[in-house]
Amino acid sequence: MAESLLKGSCFCGSVSYSLSALPVLSAYCHCTNCQRLKGCPFVHTVHFEASAFKWTHTEPYDAALQWYTIPEKPHKTRYRCNICGACVASYNSVRDRWSIWSVHLERDSEGKLIHWDLVKPTAHIFYGTRILDINDGLGKWEGYEGISTKIA
Repeated sequence: MAESLLKGSCFCGSVSYSLSALPVLSAYCHCTNCQRLKGCPFVHTVHFEASAFKWTHTEPYDAALQWYTIPEKPHKTRYRCNICGACVASYNSVRDRWSIWSVHLERDSEGKLIHWDLVKPTAHIFYGTRILDINDGLGKWEGYEGISTKIA
Protein backbone atom coordinates (compact mmCIF):
# COMPACT_ATOMS: atom_id res chain seq x y z
CA MET A 1 0.00 0.00 0.00
CA ALA A 2 1.24 3.46 -0.84
CA GLU A 3 1.77 6.12 1.79
CA SER A 4 -1.33 7.16 3.68
CA LEU A 5 -3.12 10.28 2.39
CA LEU A 6 -5.88 10.24 4.99
CA LYS A 7 -6.36 8.69 8.41
CA GLY A 8 -9.48 8.19 10.47
CA SER A 9 -10.76 6.57 13.63
CA CYS A 10 -13.84 6.03 15.74
CA PHE A 11 -14.79 8.36 18.60
CA CYS A 12 -12.68 6.57 21.22
CA GLY A 13 -9.76 5.72 18.90
CA SER A 14 -9.98 1.93 19.34
CA VAL A 15 -10.70 1.45 15.62
CA SER A 16 -8.59 3.22 13.01
CA TYR A 17 -7.85 3.10 9.29
CA SER A 18 -5.75 4.75 6.61
CA LEU A 19 -6.43 5.57 2.97
CA SER A 20 -3.71 5.65 0.33
CA ALA A 21 -5.56 7.06 -2.70
CA LEU A 22 -7.93 9.85 -3.60
CA PRO A 23 -11.66 9.16 -3.24
CA VAL A 24 -13.70 7.97 -6.20
CA LEU A 25 -16.79 9.70 -4.78
CA SER A 26 -17.41 12.30 -2.08
CA ALA A 27 -21.00 13.36 -1.51
CA TYR A 28 -23.71 14.04 1.01
CA CYS A 29 -25.83 10.88 1.11
CA HIS A 30 -29.56 11.08 1.81
CA CYS A 31 -30.40 7.37 1.39
CA THR A 32 -32.75 5.82 3.91
CA ASN A 33 -30.08 3.32 5.02
CA CYS A 34 -27.67 6.10 5.99
CA GLN A 35 -30.47 8.01 7.70
CA ARG A 36 -31.60 5.06 9.76
CA LEU A 37 -28.18 3.55 10.53
CA LYS A 38 -26.51 6.87 11.40
CA GLY A 39 -29.50 8.67 12.91
CA CYS A 40 -28.95 11.82 10.83
CA PRO A 41 -30.87 13.34 7.89
CA PHE A 42 -27.75 12.88 5.70
CA VAL A 43 -24.07 11.98 6.00
CA HIS A 44 -20.89 12.99 4.18
CA THR A 45 -19.81 9.70 2.63
CA VAL A 46 -16.44 9.28 0.93
CA HIS A 47 -15.83 6.20 -1.25
CA PHE A 48 -12.48 4.59 -2.04
CA GLU A 49 -11.31 1.64 -4.11
CA ALA A 50 -10.76 -1.35 -1.82
CA SER A 51 -7.01 -1.34 -2.45
CA ALA A 52 -6.74 2.13 -0.84
CA PHE A 53 -8.33 1.14 2.50
CA LYS A 54 -6.46 -0.47 5.42
CA TRP A 55 -7.39 -1.05 9.06
CA THR A 56 -4.59 0.28 11.29
CA HIS A 57 -5.74 -0.51 14.84
CA THR A 58 -4.27 -3.40 16.81
CA GLU A 59 -4.64 -6.84 15.23
CA PRO A 60 -6.65 -8.96 15.05
CA TYR A 61 -8.67 -6.21 13.39
CA ASP A 62 -12.01 -8.03 13.69
CA ALA A 63 -11.70 -8.20 17.49
CA ALA A 64 -12.33 -4.43 17.78
CA LEU A 65 -15.24 -4.43 15.32
CA GLN A 66 -18.90 -5.29 15.05
CA TRP A 67 -20.46 -5.52 11.63
CA TYR A 68 -23.92 -5.50 10.17
CA THR A 69 -24.87 -6.75 6.73
CA ILE A 70 -28.00 -5.12 5.37
CA PRO A 71 -30.47 -7.99 4.63
CA GLU A 72 -31.91 -6.32 1.51
CA LYS A 73 -28.38 -5.57 0.26
CA PRO A 74 -26.15 -8.49 1.32
CA HIS A 75 -23.22 -6.94 -0.56
CA LYS A 76 -23.10 -4.00 1.91
CA THR A 77 -21.51 -4.48 5.33
CA ARG A 78 -21.12 -1.68 7.89
CA TYR A 79 -18.44 -1.75 10.58
CA ARG A 80 -18.57 -0.13 14.01
CA CYS A 81 -16.33 0.03 17.07
CA ASN A 82 -16.99 -2.50 19.85
CA ILE A 83 -16.20 0.12 22.50
CA CYS A 84 -17.84 3.44 21.51
CA GLY A 85 -20.27 2.08 18.90
CA ALA A 86 -19.32 4.59 16.19
CA CYS A 87 -20.01 3.34 12.67
CA VAL A 88 -16.71 4.02 10.89
CA ALA A 89 -16.77 2.26 7.52
CA SER A 90 -18.78 0.24 5.04
CA TYR A 91 -17.71 -2.28 2.42
CA ASN A 92 -19.59 -2.84 -0.84
CA SER A 93 -18.55 -6.19 -2.35
CA VAL A 94 -20.28 -5.51 -5.69
CA ARG A 95 -18.32 -2.30 -6.30
CA ASP A 96 -15.26 -3.49 -4.30
CA ARG A 97 -15.21 -0.15 -2.51
CA TRP A 98 -14.99 1.09 1.06
CA SER A 99 -16.99 4.05 2.32
CA ILE A 100 -16.02 6.16 5.28
CA TRP A 101 -17.74 9.16 6.85
CA SER A 102 -15.72 12.34 6.91
CA VAL A 103 -16.58 13.05 10.54
CA HIS A 104 -14.08 10.32 11.51
CA LEU A 105 -11.13 11.78 9.59
CA GLU A 106 -8.22 13.48 11.36
CA ARG A 107 -8.70 17.08 12.45
CA ASP A 108 -6.34 19.95 13.13
CA SER A 109 -6.01 21.83 16.42
CA GLU A 110 -9.03 24.00 15.47
CA GLY A 111 -11.25 20.97 14.86
CA LYS A 112 -11.23 21.29 11.06
CA LEU A 113 -10.77 18.26 8.84
CA ILE A 114 -7.21 17.80 7.64
CA HIS A 115 -7.08 17.60 3.81
CA TRP A 116 -10.66 18.90 3.39
CA ASP A 117 -9.68 19.78 -0.16
CA LEU A 118 -9.27 16.05 -0.93
CA VAL A 119 -12.68 14.99 0.42
CA LYS A 120 -14.88 18.04 -0.16
CA PRO A 121 -18.34 16.84 -1.35
CA THR A 122 -19.25 17.42 -4.99
CA ALA A 123 -22.95 16.47 -4.85
CA HIS A 124 -25.95 15.19 -2.91
CA ILE A 125 -26.85 11.57 -3.67
CA PHE A 126 -30.12 9.69 -3.13
CA TYR A 127 -31.69 13.12 -2.77
CA GLY A 128 -35.17 11.81 -3.61
CA THR A 129 -35.43 10.34 -0.09
CA ARG A 130 -34.14 13.45 1.68
CA ILE A 131 -35.64 14.62 4.96
CA LEU A 132 -34.81 18.26 4.34
CA ASP A 133 -33.94 20.49 1.41
CA ILE A 134 -30.36 21.69 1.08
CA ASN A 135 -29.66 24.86 -0.89
CA ASP A 136 -25.88 24.81 -1.29
CA GLY A 137 -25.46 24.87 -5.07
CA LEU A 138 -24.27 21.25 -5.32
CA GLY A 139 -25.96 18.91 -7.81
CA LYS A 140 -28.74 16.69 -6.49
CA TRP A 141 -28.94 13.13 -7.83
CA GLU A 142 -31.57 10.38 -7.56
CA GLY A 143 -28.79 7.82 -7.01
CA TYR A 144 -25.05 8.05 -7.48
CA GLU A 145 -23.60 11.22 -9.00
CA GLY A 146 -23.03 11.00 -12.73
CA ILE A 147 -24.74 7.63 -13.23
CA SER A 148 -28.29 8.38 -12.14
CA THR A 149 -30.86 11.08 -12.91
CA LYS A 150 -29.91 14.59 -11.81
CA ILE A 151 -32.96 16.04 -10.05
CA ALA A 152 -31.75 19.52 -9.12
